[in-house]
Amino acid sequence: MKSEKISDAVVRRLPVYLRYLNELSRREVPTVSSQELGQKLDLNPAQIRKDLAYFGDFGRKGIGYDVSYLIEKIRQILNLDQQINVALVGAGNLGQALSNYNAYLKDNMKIVAIFDTSAEKIGTQINSITVQPIEELVDTVRRNHVRIGIITVPNIEAQRVADQLVEAGIGAILNFAPTILKVPSDVRVHAADFTTDLMSLAYYLNAGKEVTVDES
Repeated sequence: MKSEKISDAVVRRLPVYLRYLNELSRREVPTVSSQELGQKLDLNPAQIRKDLAYFGDFGRKGIGYDVSYLIEKIRQILNLDQQINVALVGAGNLGQALSNYNAYLKDNMKIVAIFDTSAEKIGTQINSITVQPIEELVDTVRRNHVRIGIITVPNIEAQRVADQLVEAGIGAILNFAPTILKVPSDVRVHAADFTTDLMSLAYYLNAGKEVTVDES
């Protein structure tokens, strides 16, 4: 791997490549070229080659990429060759949907603990995981060596939850609450903001139409 800093954009594209490569593997396709990847993923083939070249020389001129080998290497790059335990905080509708998504998480990432503050939810089971009270978060996360936390609580509670996850020693947070979290620099936060994405999509509804901006 090159010593230069890898951009977030590159890292975010790797799972996209992996998902399509897994599809090719299921169809028993042995090799794929950057041109084919580019066509299927609507990406520039040169960008794909550049992304992968950050991590090694995986392709063969005139042949392309060995699908099985590239899957293995991308999994290693993304640390998916080791089990990564995940904790989810917030057992509401979104939290339950994400917990039920566990069956899809085949790449050694698994939700192993769920927490909530509601007496109605505590003690119930979601996908064979018993919902625990938030007071047990720190001890449970430490005991299960949880490395990633998912926050699906209301925004007013999100920072408190983030603080507890940080105290427990997690290294990354996926935040669904519509608020900006303050965490130490060694903890990575990714925001999943449905509202922002929907608003951005709304802009494109007028794509191709003339938009008048009042600058008065």
